[in-house]
Amino acid sequence: SSLAEVSRRLDMAVPIMDFSRMNLPKGPETLCFDKDEFMKDNFDVDHFVSECRKRVQLEELRDDLELYYRLLKTSMVELINKDYADFVNLSTNLVGMDKALSQLSVPLGQLREEVLSVKASVSEVIQAVDERLSKQEDIRKKKMSVLRLVEVIRSIEKIEKILHSQNTKETSSLEGNSPLLTGQILERVATEFNQLQFHAVQSKGMPLLDKVRPRIAGITAMMQQSLEGLLLEGLQTSNVDIIRHCLRTYATIDKTRDAEALVGQVLVKPYIDEVIVEQYIQSHPNGLQVMYGRLLEFVPHHCRLLREVTGGAISSEKADIVPGYDFLVNSVWPVTVYGLEEKLPSLFNPGNPDVFHEKYTVSMDFVRKFERQCGSQASVRRLRAHPAYHEFNNKWNLPVYFQIRFKEIAGSLEEALSETLGEAPAGSSFSLQATHTLWNCLVRCWSDQIFIPLLSHRLWKLTLQLIARYSVFINEVSHKAASTDSAKDIKKSLQISNRDSYSMCLSTGEEQGSFSSVETQHLPFISTNQLAHIVADVDKLQDQLGQLFQIIKPKLEITGFKNWSSLSGALEDSQASLADCTPVINNRIIQDLSDSCFSYLKSSLDVPRLYRRTNKEVPTKALPYVDNALKPLYQLQNDYKDILKQSIIQEWLKGALSESTQKYYETVSDVLSSVKKMEESLKRLKQARERKTVTSSSTGANGGNSDDHKIRLQLALDVDYLGDQIQKLGLKTSDIESFSALRELVLAARDQAAAE
Repeated sequence: SSLAEVSRRLDMAVPIMDFSRMNLPKGPETLCFDKDEFMKDNFDVDHFVSECRKRVQLEELRDDLELYYRLLKTSMVELINKDYADFVNLSTNLVGMDKALSQLSVPLGQLREEVLSVKASVSEVIQAVDERLSKQEDIRKKKMSVLRLVEVIRSIEKIEKILHSQNTKETSSLEGNSPLLTGQILERVATEFNQLQFHAVQSKGMPLLDKVRPRIAGITAMMQQSLEGLLLEGLQTSNVDIIRHCLRTYATIDKTRDAEALVGQVLVKPYIDEVIVEQYIQSHPNGLQVMYGRLLEFVPHHCRLLREVTGGAISSEKADIVPGYDFLVNSVWPVTVYGLEEKLPSLFNPGNPDVFHEKYTVSMDFVRKFERQCGSQASVRRLRAHPAYHEFNNKWNLPVYFQIRFKEIAGSLEEALSETLGEAPAGSSFSLQATHTLWNCLVRCWSDQIFIPLLSHRLWKLTLQLIARYSVFINEVSHKAASTDSAKDIKKSLQISNRDSYSMCLSTGEEQGSFSSVETQHLPFISTNQLAHIVADVDKLQDQLGQLFQIIKPKLEITGFKNWSSLSGALEDSQASLADCTPVINNRIIQDLSDSCFSYLKSSLDVPRLYRRTNKEVPTKALPYVDNALKPLYQLQNDYKDILKQSIIQEWLKGALSESTQKYYETVSDVLSSVKKMEESLKRLKQARERKTVTSSSTGANGGNSDDHKIRLQLALDVDYLGDQIQKLGLKTSDIESFSALRELVLAARDQAAAE
């Protein structure tokens, strides 16, 4: 009753309100803030004001806060009025609380003492029970140990009894001097021996077990000797029943690996020692292949009975199969690998890469054929997981072989690149020795004489490296060509060795040696002919990279590779890098062609000299310099039509004609301006003298046509003839920059002169 009274008074003293779940009064919907923001634990005044300022002005925020403040004040007054009686009686309800609490202290103390006493008694009982249980568990364990020892002694005595029943001699049977046991007796002994082994392992550490251990060892030796002898007898006499009984006995005592090791040493090793002879391999051209063939013959000739009994042969009957054996994997293969490693140490020597590749190829073919002799896929998986299988594969030093091949292939390419721009041998599909060697290196990487499936990733990387190295070489040549082209600006003109043949090469010697730049002084001689061959080779190489992909694909399919998109993407990147090398070379070729053409077109400066005060006839055809200017272009078109795409040649012709025509336009414009000035000067002179007759310098003997008119007419004929020749080259005059302006310039000058 005292506890109930205290609880009632405490309930009356605690306020009814729960501030954590207090709901603020709802304000008008027009408020610019959310009333629940004030009840958050992380409420911050500055943050609240800054957020509200984004929506309303501070004056409106102040008005809303005052409105809600008045609403809160009103709600608080209503709440106090509602619970007014509780607030007033709060102090009254707590009167006498101390007295009630003191009355409870005495009975609570007594209750505590009683509980502690009961706990101590229960703990004593639990401890006594635990001690009894531990003693009982110890007794049970000792009992089990005794029973196991009894089973060990019983099994030993039973085995000895079976052995003694088969021996008519004295008790020396356990010493291993008795005749071999028969198959059925061995199976009985093996069954009991298996039980003996189980109980002996469980009784490990017991003193009695140490006393009977010599007897167990004698039984083991006797069984081992009998099993080995019986298995050898069965193999020698081809007795399937004996072999089956013997293998079952081995499986019963969990000694299958001993049987497989015995077959390897007694049956496989002598044959391996006889077949693997290094002198025979070295003295015969196909000695290694013949040796592997004889090794493969061992399984069908000497392991037929074992495979039939263990289920390794297709003709094996499932009812008579002894499972748990794989003589090919655990007997034949390890001994074969050991014999190869011991008797043929030179087999794995990578010093001569050609010989190494031949030996490796023949050896891997031997491994594949050996795998086909396995009776099932599970047997093949066991073979590939066998340590001897990995050891055999690791013996082949493929990284060293690849390094040797890398030096051979990369070295041959570097040697070809060192010869700069030498010509390719006759019959090659390329023009330059460097490109010819590159393609041979790429094909050689994936040839049957070099390719090894396990090195496919390294060979693919080498392929990309070779293409990248060639791209770097072409870039270097293009930069040298650009540098040589800049030297040409100082020389101002090309040295043409024969004006009737196409030869546009930069001059060397004293002029080139006069430059102060060290790089320019050491520039090699790079002709336009060589640059054209570079462009032809690069273009053809880009096309043949697709053919290279078709060469690589069958090789990688052997390894199970399927991500062809990554390979084609890498080759496309290589093609793009090769394509990026040609623009600079194209510009150099166009510049050389343009300079060669303009070296003749600038002869238009001599046209006024041909007609000024010479009384020549009115011109009717173009001057020879136009034909001479176009000879290099015709020569280019004829010489490279078989090795270059027509689109590339057209691009060069268009670029060269555009540049040379622009310069020709400037030259003709200067000539016409000079003629105009001369004509105006003569007119002023004529007016000054006030003569009405035509002077000899301005009138020819051909009917009143002035020298200036002849000059303009000749230039117009030259330009028209140039346009005709451009069309004969397969181009449109509209595609040649500045040609339309040039034509309009000379036609306007001619028409003006005719009108005057």
